[in-house]
Amino acid sequence: MTAENCLAANEWICGEYVRSRGQELTDATLEHIVIAATSVGIAVLVAFPLALLARRWRPAAGSILGLTTVLYTIPSLAMYALLLPVFGLSASVVICGLVLYSLTVLVRNILTGLDSVPAETRDAARGLGYGRWRLLFGVELPLALPALMAGVRIAAVSAVSLTTVGAIVGHGGLGNLIHSGMNSYFKAQVLTASVLCVLLAVVADLLLLAVQRLLTPWTRAAGGGRSTPRAPRRDAVLDAREAI
Repeated sequence: MTAENCLAANEWICGEYVRSRGQELTDATLEHIVIAATSVGIAVLVAFPLALLARRWRPAAGSILGLTTVLYTIPSLAMYALLLPVFGLSASVVICGLVLYSLTVLVRNILTGLDSVPAETRDAARGLGYGRWRLLFGVELPLALPALMAGVRIAAVSAVSLTTVGAIVGHGGLGNLIHSGMNSYFKAQVLTASVLCVLLAVVADLLLLAVQRLLTPWTRAAGGGRSTPRAPRRDAVLDAREAI
């Protein structure tokens, strides 16, 4: 069967569909990337102060973690329906929903990362004259990066997947193609858009993993051995000494 005939035969794999709908696929992919990346970026900015509040004021930790967990349990269709009166039929509905869904994993991971910083590292930095904010951004946050980045990776993959549900408001990126393809039973469109969505999730995870490795060189130096927890401890103290 020729490439042109695969469209008429409604084949699952059809190169002619990719060739003839290249611009449509590109536009949908770009919209998908923008929505997912924007939502994760905003979620990190919101989750960070929430995690700091939960860490500083322990009575609030249970409420913050509980609220983010409850938000995550809301079905996506119901979430978008609740947000529609606020944002209308716009991409903001999808972005806001994804931000709320991302908070549960991001707040927990940031809080876990900050709590895992060894007490002796904090004491050493304070002894060298580090104040609260300098200690946070110069010592604690760098050591919490592995946990933080793990949360960002999970949130990014989830955002890429959940963006497709935005097709119900017309802003689902590749989800728009999947939704319309399912309605018309257009096999090539459904399969191609689905594969692109999976590839976006894989690429996003690999890129964030590379960023994590660049920002946490001590995890590579440790080589996965038993000295892993000690390596960042020494680096943090040395960094503090050099900064004085």
